Amino acid sequence: MGSSGLRAKELVILDNDWNIPGSYIAQTAVIPLLVSPNITLLGLTSVTGDCWRDEGTVNLLRFLELVGAPEVPVANGAVFPLVNTQARMAAWEAAHGFIFWKGAWNDTARHPASHPLDPYKVVTPPEGLPRIKPSAEGAAAFMIRQVHAHPHEVTIFAAGPLTNLAVAISLDPEFAGLAKRLVIQGGRVLEDAAGDGFHSDFNIIFDPEAAHITLAASWPEIVSVADVSDRFKLTRALLDRLKTHPTPAIDYLARDSALGLGLWDEMGSMLLADPSLIQRSLKVQMDVDIDHGASYGRTIVAAAGNRPRIGVTDVILVQAVDERRFIDEYVADLQTDLRTLRH
Repeated sequence: MGSSGLRAKELVILDNDWNIPGSYIAQTAVIPLLVSPNITLLGLTSVTGDCWRDEGTVNLLRFLELVGAPEVPVANGAVFPLVNTQARMAAWEAAHGFIFWKGAWNDTARHPASHPLDPYKVVTPPEGLPRIKPSAEGAAAFMIRQVHAHPHEVTIFAAGPLTNLAVAISLDPEFAGLAKRLVIQGGRVLEDAAGDGFHSDFNIIFDPEAAHITLAASWPEIVSVADVSDRFKLTRALLDRLKTHPTPAIDYLARDSALGLGLWDEMGSMLLADPSLIQRSLKVQMDVDIDHGASYGRTIVAAAGNRPRIGVTDVILVQAVDERRFIDEYVADLQTDLRTLRH
């Protein structure tokens, strides 16, 4: 990924808004990072986004138990965005238009599993509560410690809102520069097929200030997989193919995930495990509008090298991947039983 390529045993931290049953299941994005011989997964961190942090963490921990990876460190991060609130988002909608997906702030009339006014409520997963717990160390402290322990070797894949990254940047001015790269599931430039435009780029609009802070930091490299990941959906045909060789991860996906949603976070994990999947990319400059008007949370993009600069590190937009190989490798990874692999 990027011009320098990836070395064997890439050190990776996956920071994410882990999900609850009945919608997109982000937990399976962990599997490619665990089965790849090129990846050492240092740990997982949790942030509020699609659901509240604690409920997402509980579902992640139970998933790790079920697939046979309970030893992977999990660190809790931010519960709330830096500035944005449910009331602010509602005010924006009243002035400028409906936002289809509001994550933890979803309307209970449309999304009955949501509890927007109860951030610490945890509904017991269908698989039961986990026995393992998150670490006592917070997400920002965990990431800071890891980049100092492995300077210029750690890739952080931020697959949810960027709140934890912004907190780490504010705590340690060396943090971003000591990482190897940042990969984000955010920063969509193209309008998606449903016509939701930038509003569908939930990871940015949920915490625009965090995205602005994160993009402006001194990362050696930033890669966005947001646009290309929209091309791949969990279809009935793909799920039936996966189920020909069931594993605990596939059983979890089949039981808890809604069909028709993208393989968003899986895309970033797969490209870290096999960067040769990338066929085309484009370097741009990127920022996020944090003015509280009609464009709040909109991604601002300019051609790389333009002057005056908009004050951020260049971002590499992945635009095309080998689609057949991506699906084949995704299926092979999920059909790998970690319990057998590790014993």
